Amino acid sequence: MRTGEHHPAIASATTLVELTWREKGIEHWLRFGRIAGEQRLDRHRRIVSFTPGNVFAFVRWAGNEYGTIISRIDIVRAVDQGEPFQTLPFVRPGGEILLRIHGWPKVETVLKAVDGIEALGIDPADVAPDHWRHIHNRVSVNEPFRAYTLVQHRAWLRRREVT
Repeated sequence: MRTGEHHPAIASATTLVELTWREKGIEHWLRFGRIAGEQRLDRHRRIVSFTPGNVFAFVRWAGNEYGTIISRIDIVRAVDQGEPFQTLPFVRPGGEILLRIHGWPKVETVLKAVDGIEALGIDPADVAPDHWRHIHNRVSVNEPFRAYTLVQHRAWLRRREVT
């Protein structure tokens, strides 16, 4: 796709995320999520879109010659038109924030939790939103959190079928 060319999914998706990758400068990337569409702006930037209900992890890191300036991870559910949402940088219009963590040691803890979920054969985008809230609440105050389990995941999938 050429710069400035619009992908059909970009126009129909509710949530747009601007990703930037300038090695060791600004690194905004996705850890997981089902991208519905993509528009490349230039060599370093692109905009990806998510349809309502999709969950994604957005990692932002910035540094300079002295080290890390900012590191954070947000796990967000894309919302539908008319749904309430919270705003966050580089995400339009915003989303339902399930987890918001900053500081590299805590971000790394969340990334390891995501790795653990994938090791179970579960796509992190399908995890129960309450689990991301649980991790947020525990990691925010430097407390251990419960690992996600296959039993918990099956229960979540069944609960989702009923509603």
